[in-house]
Amino acid sequence: MNQTAHTSPSPGKRMLSEQVYEHLRDAIMRGDYSPGDALKPQDLAKEQGVSLAVVREALVRVVGEGLADRLPNRGFTVPALSDSRWQEITEARRTIEPVMLRMSIERGDLDWEARVRAAHHRLARTPAYATGEGEHYSDAWSEAHRVFHRTLLEGCGNHVLLETFDRMWTASELARRWSAHRVRDRDHVGEHRRLEETALSRDADTAAEVLAQHLTVTVAGLTGSTLLQAAKRA
Repeated sequence: MNQTAHTSPSPGKRMLSEQVYEHLRDAIMRGDYSPGDALKPQDLAKEQGVSLAVVREALVRVVGEGLADRLPNRGFTVPALSDSRWQEITEARRTIEPVMLRMSIERGDLDWEARVRAAHHRLARTPAYATGEGEHYSDAWSEAHRVFHRTLLEGCGNHVLLETFDRMWTASELARRWSAHRVRDRDHVGEHRRLEETALSRDADTAAEVLAQHLTVTVAGLTGSTLLQAAKRA
């Protein structure tokens, strides 16, 4: 009697797919592709020396992170750059993240408090800009920034919400890097310190308000002429 076997991808294929995924993700975040550029599986397969199946698997992961779009009859593309797209991402973040922060304040334990303090300490001690990295925030600061914001929300204990945050954050980071813009008079240190203080004082109302304002200031600095200039450079 014949039986249909359901086999998972081989370890070798999974490793190749991971490598292609990391290559694509890094290339998009570095700006090697312009907004709206096509991501052609055939070209990527040839460039990376892998099969189309491996490339498509990696592309699906990149789409899942919000770093690429899959369009009917057009295949895969880098997201187009527009104020409306960035504003929609920020609207979603302003809607979801303050709720998650309230949940974290209600549910977070002492270990969560310790992680928040450690993440804020790392962020406060990491230079925002580094020699040789141009107008972009340094890679080290960007990672410390992500970890601080995610740690604030991890106390909610809801993995679905945290996965949603991860996707929104990645899309936001892409827009931020494309803008290559410094808001020189912005008090990042003060804003993040206020977030830490209100969260750890268990003042949910104020913490949620501070976070919403923090996100509002961010979008104000990255819309309008800033993104239009980035689109022209592309």
